Amino acid sequence: MDPRLPMPSSSPSPALRRLPRCRLHPGGWRGHPRDAGGRALPHLPFAQDGAQLWPGALDQDALDGIGAATAGLPRGRAGIRLHGIVALRPILLADGPVGAVAASVLGPGCRPVRAILFDKTAAANWALPWHQDRTVAVQARAEAPGLGPWTVKDGMPHVAPPEAVLAGMVTLRAHLDPVPADNAPLLVAPGSHRLGRVAQADVPGAVARCGVQACLAEAGDVWLYATLILHASEAAAVPGRRRVLQVDYAASSLPGGLMWLGV
Repeated sequence: MDPRLPMPSSSPSPALRRLPRCRLHPGGWRGHPRDAGGRALPHLPFAQDGAQLWPGALDQDALDGIGAATAGLPRGRAGIRLHGIVALRPILLADGPVGAVAASVLGPGCRPVRAILFDKTAAANWALPWHQDRTVAVQARAEAPGLGPWTVKDGMPHVAPPEAVLAGMVTLRAHLDPVPADNAPLLVAPGSHRLGRVAQADVPGAVARCGVQACLAEAGDVWLYATLILHASEAAAVPGRRRVLQVDYAASSLPGGLMWLGV
């Protein structure tokens, strides 16, 4: 673990709501566990659950830097894919405050391969059903076995790679604003990343078996989760600005001669 990072949280945030036939995830994600002598005990919920909170990972300088780098982007869209914003790179690289969280799992050779800014407001208050993130952004299209389907998003080519590529990735959500239970926190199904690709018809059953966890956050917190985890987002019950910089990280190369687009 990088000594520059704050201790990851290890106690659960209360779930936004209980879905039919779903259980809330037991255990703890906030407050590091300690033995009878007060010594901190090792606890790595990411390995088991596929999600982990890093409270206060971003100081005010990092928050201001992200805010300034993204200030000119249009508002009112569900998500804006980012590329070529030079000011973000020192923050996102493996030795930066966001990248160091990814490096704690993937190692110092990891790199940011895709970034999306979500800016949810009262005027742009969307919801997303339960799903997995299955596509990656690449520099150019190239046909090869195991790749596809292809799409173009914001002018950037995206492709669904082999499952092994996705299983070796992590996704970080850097929070620029507080996300209480009524402001549309990310919902995850703990442990669902170990199911591999889940057919859409099987998603409700997988969520019911794994349970639901709401990823509450304060400004400056970073949520780390396995890219393949099942997740969703509801519309905010009490809308307030909720800016989240979401970044995918990988440490391996892509097959078939493809190159990561990067940020």
